[in-house]
Amino acid sequence: MDQFSKIEESLAKKYRQPKGVEQFGIEAVPEELRTVRWWDISAMVLNFVVNPGTILISGALIAAGLSFWQAVLAGFLSIAIGFSVYLIAATVGVDYGIPGLVSMRSVFGIRGSWLASGLRAISSVYWFAFQTISGALGLTAVLEVILNRPVSLALVSLIFALIQVLIATFGYNSLKILSRYSLVLKLLFSITIIYVLMNHPIPSFHPSAVFSFAGGEGMKWALILLWATSMAAAWFSNFTDAADFCRYSKTRIDMWIGTFVAAVLGQLICSFVGGYAVAAALGKNDNPFDVIVGASNGAMWFLILISVYIILDNWTINVQNLYTGGLSLSNIFTRLGRFWGTIIVSVIGVVFSLLPQLVNGYIGYMSVLGNIFAPMGGVFIAHYLLLARSKLDIPSLFIRGSRYWYWSGFNWVAIFWTIVGFFINRMIPVGWVNIIWTAAIVGFLYWITVLIIRKSSGVLNAGAIAVDVDMSSSIVVEDGVVEKYKM
Repeated sequence: MDQFSKIEESLAKKYRQPKGVEQFGIEAVPEELRTVRWWDISAMVLNFVVNPGTILISGALIAAGLSFWQAVLAGFLSIAIGFSVYLIAATVGVDYGIPGLVSMRSVFGIRGSWLASGLRAISSVYWFAFQTISGALGLTAVLEVILNRPVSLALVSLIFALIQVLIATFGYNSLKILSRYSLVLKLLFSITIIYVLMNHPIPSFHPSAVFSFAGGEGMKWALILLWATSMAAAWFSNFTDAADFCRYSKTRIDMWIGTFVAAVLGQLICSFVGGYAVAAALGKNDNPFDVIVGASNGAMWFLILISVYIILDNWTINVQNLYTGGLSLSNIFTRLGRFWGTIIVSVIGVVFSLLPQLVNGYIGYMSVLGNIFAPMGGVFIAHYLLLARSKLDIPSLFIRGSRYWYWSGFNWVAIFWTIVGFFINRMIPVGWVNIIWTAAIVGFLYWITVLIIRKSSGVLNAGAIAVDVDMSSSIVVEDGVVEKYKM
């Protein structure tokens, strides 16, 4: 391990990062350091899914007119649809130890990947602000009952945001440790909240009333697919950083089990916490936290429990948002380093967390993200899975003029079809699960185009073929410099 310590010291010196934080940014994590098993991945993913924003959205499904079980179905479909690309992208982290946005260099070109990085950084800032505001709404509702006076939403959001920045700057290990302890508490608190709701004396809170709420109006498939697609678009916008959480994973099996099972379970928990609360209120209050606080009957222990629950929910997901946002910036500004990238994203995210109107525009924002990331996901799958056969030349990802340099650093074919796909996704109705259709159509068109052009273009052919490069004893520590190490 002394060799790895020297590599980390080298990275710390290069980026001027403080000691004690994760030094690996865009660099590939050595295979010997990839030891994380499925339970730690599950903890991170479940903590990522169970958050104030998802709980708020689960309640919004009921307020929009869905029955309780239809809302549960919409939540499950969002995971099934959204993870179709997410799980494939996550294999890059397991196999090569690189962040997802570095793998985008193989598809869009070393410079072309800046497009994905910039969009992901913007998405990270939006999600950080959205989750902070969602959590602040819940925390404000609790504090107003405890203090018996109005509480400033802006002040709570600001304090809340600043606290969350702390863990994100330390990196992956702090995220893993936080997730372990938070998981146990969040599961216990979720069960307690559901139990209290089910035993509230008002008849509409009884399980039989909630489970049958709006259930006699028939299946509202159009509304189910609208919300499922909007929620899935969020996962599509995360596929570029799926590898970030799996680059320390031991095997693909650990990643598959730890990711998908945890995501389904996490969404189910959110449906039962947020959806149950709003259904119990007969859909008249779309803020589940208000309903949960009201069901407390002023019990101080329960109000404190809700406060801790909201803080843990927000803390765990937003640490991940800032972490991936920092990696996004470091992929564009290669001299920046992960730590400083995280700091920059944090500052911008804190500012936007003071804009509560971001919560109200959820479907609109998700539609825009779907328009962009759906075609990008299709191009990625076609290139990485069908053309490259999941094999990458890792050193070439960091070398100017390499096989992934394409035309002056851009793969214009991939960029062209991503832009065309943006308009294709806008033309397909959301209720038709447009992001899946767009990803499939654009992926197919990109694949066919490359097969035709590669015959006459050595540049495109070099970047779109399966390669087998031994990285078992090397790691890129400088742009274009591959350092060998011995165990």
